[in-house]
Amino acid sequence: MTPDHPPLQWDVFCRVIDNFGDIGVCWRLVAQLAALGHRVRLWVDEASALQWMAPGGCPGVDVRPWGAPPPGPQEPKPDVMVEAFGCDIAPEFIAYSAVSTSASGQNRSKPVWINLEYLSAEAYVERTHRLPSPILSGPASGWTRWFFYPGFTTGTGGLLREPHLMVQREAFDRSAWRAEHRALFGLDDEAPGRRWVSLFCYEPPALTNMLQQCALQPTELLVTPGRPAAAVRAALAEPAQGTEGGQQQHDQRGLLSLSYLPHRPQAAFDAMLWACDFNAVRGEDSLVRALWAGQAFVWHIYPQHDNAHHDKLWAFLDWLQAPASLRQFHATWNGLDAVPLQWPDDNTLAEWTACTQAARTRLLTQDNLVAQLLGFVSEKR
Repeated sequence: MTPDHPPLQWDVFCRVIDNFGDIGVCWRLVAQLAALGHRVRLWVDEASALQWMAPGGCPGVDVRPWGAPPPGPQEPKPDVMVEAFGCDIAPEFIAYSAVSTSASGQNRSKPVWINLEYLSAEAYVERTHRLPSPILSGPASGWTRWFFYPGFTTGTGGLLREPHLMVQREAFDRSAWRAEHRALFGLDDEAPGRRWVSLFCYEPPALTNMLQQCALQPTELLVTPGRPAAAVRAALAEPAQGTEGGQQQHDQRGLLSLSYLPHRPQAAFDAMLWACDFNAVRGEDSLVRALWAGQAFVWHIYPQHDNAHHDKLWAFLDWLQAPASLRQFHATWNGLDAVPLQWPDDNTLAEWTACTQAARTRLLTQDNLVAQLLGFVSEKR
């Protein structure tokens, strides 16, 4: 903790719409704040994923049910309120915050109220980042809620990145990780030339085609639990056993070795991305972690009924400076066209990896999301 950023009480609010991205992003945020010495209350309506995502919890982070009563009189009042992804803070908490701020005998500034928005590379992000939204009615009338947008450029709030993440990435022993994985599944030692691929997706239309092509060359496919495992079993016409609970299983299809993985903590998920040559990721949190991993990847963007995700995907690929082959792979993987999936050869994969690492280099010149949030809060308090 530095004099510029004294310890504050943060109240972060998260509604889990589906999947794990919402709670995944919020947990990385609160854990990083707590590591810097701040006190954090995380209010969440569905916290079950934290049992495997963060089984040990985090010192300084207090997880509370969404509908729980506001903090008691002996607990610290909020200095910062963060509503993640546009979720509306419970009216009871807003009323509590307003009363605690205006109570007689207290000389407290209003909490800094931040709406932490979704991640996008679209142009509107830079236009709306840090804009105010005045509160015109209710107990917090006269307060201001601020839009804060994560992003990929210097005109945005940046991305979540722990201070020592790149040091850990550099020190990572990929060979040792792979050997440990194969030993856990009782497999033979690593074969030269085997390509390692992780799969964290929804239900990509081209999945069957990808599996067929992977079976023609030595490939280790690491299948994450839930929807990815169910999608793979459906593509292989297998019973959907062991997909939701994430039971460890193995299958062999030609030269394709399939490892069905159990749920794993966030740090272990990151290590899996570091260990692979190619990562299929989805949503928001794993996209950012794939960028920090610095390996070739494909992003399965969350589909929206009005196809608004199409523009979002193209904007990201423009920022990424993706080569034509990677743009086409994304289009096919996301079902934007019916072009057959072209699984990359070694030269193409190397080109995609170089693209990712160049993008990572650009990102590392920018402050991370938490550093920018702390600066913004200091400015507004």
